[in-house]
Amino acid sequence: MPVPETGTAPPAWRRTRPVLVPSPLLLAALAGLLSGLSLVVGAAVSWFVRVPREAVALVMAFGAGVLISALSFDLVDEATSSGGLLPTLGGFLAGAVVYVALDQLLEHGGFRRKHHRRGSAGSGTGLGIALGALLDGVPETAVQGVSLTGGGSLSIAVLVAVVISNFPEGMSSTADLKSSGRSARYVFGLWSGIAVVCALSALGGYALLGGVPEGGQSFVMAFAAGAILAMICDTMIPEAFRKTQTLTGLVTVLGFVASYVVHQVA
Repeated sequence: MPVPETGTAPPAWRRTRPVLVPSPLLLAALAGLLSGLSLVVGAAVSWFVRVPREAVALVMAFGAGVLISALSFDLVDEATSSGGLLPTLGGFLAGAVVYVALDQLLEHGGFRRKHHRRGSAGSGTGLGIALGALLDGVPETAVQGVSLTGGGSLSIAVLVAVVISNFPEGMSSTADLKSSGRSARYVFGLWSGIAVVCALSALGGYALLGGVPEGGQSFVMAFAAGAILAMICDTMIPEAFRKTQTLTGLVTVLGFVASYVVHQVA
């Protein structure tokens, strides 16, 4: 006589289902696109809402602190652990030098003006603003793709840092473009194009550097970190200080702390 089964099949709602995990290539593209879309969102806020310059400066100072924390713990530390000290130092210094050199070319060529007279509107052209955003955004998003190579994982802290730092850049630049008479189609077409380039940059970081040895990947990650730190010191903190003065340091520290908490939780 057959022995009756003691267990019963679990109900349908308790049965496990396969979890769909996006491929690293798709994840890199989504991370880069999200980073670029932060510029578009900032542009939309600035276009439709009158935001005080002081508020934009506070967000910029907070974003600077977030970026400093992210590049310290998620880029430089990771690059040193995976590829060694020498490639990391070489990449870090090279990134800073290349960023400063390109930034000077843009500024002296009249494409990008970071230093405005107090109380005046920005005078950068649309092309200059686009070039400046790309100069900042390409290393930030490319490193997101690099972090996914070799079975790695996307750094949530870096992604959050880039998104937060791009938001005030889109706001500030769009206010200048609007005051110069640019149309909404021009402004949002410009930032949407930059968002697409950011996605392609992250894709390129993953696809082109997937087979590079660890030392090379460490160099690239440190290169991005050096370029980002140079950008923070040259653009974000001075711009924020012009409006927020003594609050800049405190808000930057708060951004650093927030990013460090995200790093620890992630």
